Amino acid sequence: MNRVVLEPLATYERDAVATAVAALLAPLGGMSAFVQPGQTVLLKPNMLAGKAPEKAVTTHPEILHALIREVQRAGGEAWVGDSPGIGSCEQVARKCGILAVVAETGARLAPFTQSRPAPQPASPDAFQHLELAREVFDADLIINLPKLKTHQMMGLTCAVKNLFGALVGMRKPQLHLQAGSDKARFARMLLDLAARLRPALTVVDAVVAMEGAGPGSGDPIEVGALLAGTNPLAVDAVALELLGLNPEDCWTQKLARAQNLPGARLSEVELCGADPIRLRPARFRPAQATDVSFGVPPVLHRRLRRSLSALPAIDKQRCRGCGLCVKHCPPAAMTPDPLMPRIDLNACIGCFCCQELCPYGAILTRQGLLLRLSRFLLAK
Repeated sequence: MNRVVLEPLATYERDAVATAVAALLAPLGGMSAFVQPGQTVLLKPNMLAGKAPEKAVTTHPEILHALIREVQRAGGEAWVGDSPGIGSCEQVARKCGILAVVAETGARLAPFTQSRPAPQPASPDAFQHLELAREVFDADLIINLPKLKTHQMMGLTCAVKNLFGALVGMRKPQLHLQAGSDKARFARMLLDLAARLRPALTVVDAVVAMEGAGPGSGDPIEVGALLAGTNPLAVDAVALELLGLNPEDCWTQKLARAQNLPGARLSEVELCGADPIRLRPARFRPAQATDVSFGVPPVLHRRLRRSLSALPAIDKQRCRGCGLCVKHCPPAAMTPDPLMPRIDLNACIGCFCCQELCPYGAILTRQGLLLRLSRFLLAK
């Protein structure tokens, strides 16, 4: 359950990707260990926004191509689906190169437009009402294909966070509103979602990852690797080790470790293939810290929220006034203005959806004074 394979791959050249994917899957039994002839397989890449593959915002189309071919050789029917943050699934798939791969391979594009209620969890602490894309119920199994990126709210988007795309359209901001500014509650929802979806396989595109202001406005960085495993938490544990990040800085992993969920700790993972330390980039910029998460009583944290947290700010030079941040703000804390949008920081929940979806990288992360001080002291 906790075996994770790490395979070096320095290029997106088609033949090299196909060879690396086959080597990646071999220690897991190959694709035939997951896909039986006649089964419908939903491949869920990251299709956050319609940006070119070299921007490292979405799963690279050549990784998807290799996985579709593996599914087809095993006798499966391949569907490709997601619910993008901006634009329709078809529009985004066309711009990021995925639609061409779907057409070339004869796979089916499965836009997530309709939802069904997920089974109710037994735990009263879990999110009780989750509606997921119809295709996740119709498919026989799910293959999760995340892009390795930083995430301004959660710290990292990889195996667990990529499954958030199984929610359709406006159901995503509704869950942001349910969680509010409580990052632990939002992380708990993501863990609940992963437990319900139970992808049969996760394959991570870390050939070129994203550092800094991810998941939509960061910078590409060459890592040169693919990761694969059956347990999303174990895959994320190896991804954090690969990048040299502290597991405590990734909210889903932090909460999973606190709950002693299997695979959340690297010591519980059976690692096969390359040594993650040897593939680790010389320098990797994590997402900026967005709050002080230790030693502050909740009452005091509420009173000093602006000083203890990070909130979005508008970059006047980059803002084009397109209004997408206003339209997609879950708490409606942003309002249009002739020059640039205004942010009501009292209403802002710090979800950074505005930064995630801004096509011009015009949303900055502004850390409060006490947060900056805490990070400085921790670095000493």
